[in-house]
Amino acid sequence: MLLTDTHAHLYSDVFENDRDAMIQRALEQGVERFFIPAIDSETTQAMYDLETKYPNHMFLMMGLHPTSVQKDSYLKELDLVEQEMKKRTFYAIGEIGIDLYWDKSTLGIQQEAFHKQIALAKAYKLPIVIHCRDAFNEVFEVLEAHKGDDLKGIFHCFTGTYEDALRALSFNMKLGIGGVVTFKNGKIDQFLNKISLEHIVLETDSPYLSPKPYRGKRNEPAYLKFVVQRLSEINVLAQAEIAEITTNNSKTVFGV
Repeated sequence: MLLTDTHAHLYSDVFENDRDAMIQRALEQGVERFFIPAIDSETTQAMYDLETKYPNHMFLMMGLHPTSVQKDSYLKELDLVEQEMKKRTFYAIGEIGIDLYWDKSTLGIQQEAFHKQIALAKAYKLPIVIHCRDAFNEVFEVLEAHKGDDLKGIFHCFTGTYEDALRALSFNMKLGIGGVVTFKNGKIDQFLNKISLEHIVLETDSPYLSPKPYRGKRNEPAYLKFVVQRLSEINVLAQAEIAEITTNNSKTVFGV
C-alpha cells in the first residue's frame, strides 16, 4: 500500500534525535513520498539536506509561510524565494496563504505576499499549497483574483465547513486531510462522504496535529495510517483503495 504524505515538516528540530528512525518507520508503513513545505530562509538548508539524504522520497516546495511575513523582512524573504526558484526544481509553491490566528496586524502584507507567490507559481506552472487559519474569507478573496485554469493546488490541513470545501474545490484545489479527521470535534468527518475522493490528498503536517490515538503528542508520517483508516470508514472503501486514489491525486497535483 503506497501512501503519500503531501505535507510534512520533517526538518523540524523536534525530530533532531530520531529523524532517520522516524523516516524509516514511515517507509515501513508504506509512506514512500514526502512533500516538504517551506517556511522561510531559516529552513531552506535543512530541506535540502533531507533531499540529499533521501533523494527518492523527498519532494521540496519553496515559499514564504504567512506567519513568517514580517514587515522588516518579507520583501527580502520573497526575493530569496524567487532566487531559489531560478536555481533548481521545486514541486509547489508553499506553504503560502493567510494566518490571522497569531497576528491580524500583518494582514495587508500577508495578502501581498500571497498574491506575489501565486503569480510566481503560475509563472513556473506549479501548484500552490495553502495555509489558512482563521482566514477563509481572506484566502478566498485572494484566490478569486487569480481564478483560472492555471490555478491549482492543495488547501493544506483543511478544517472548514462543507460550504468552504465546495468553494475551495471551485478554485481547482484539493483538500489536504490529516489528523483532524480523527478528532471528535474536528467536524470535517461529518461531510467528507459528500466530497468525491478525487478531491482528497493525505497529509500529516508532522510534527503537528497527530491523529487519534496520538492526539496531543508529536506527529510523524507513520501515523498517516490512522487517517487512512478513518477515511476508509467514512467512505466505506478498503484502505488500499483510499491509498491508491489519494496517491494518484497527489501525482496529478504535483506532477511527479
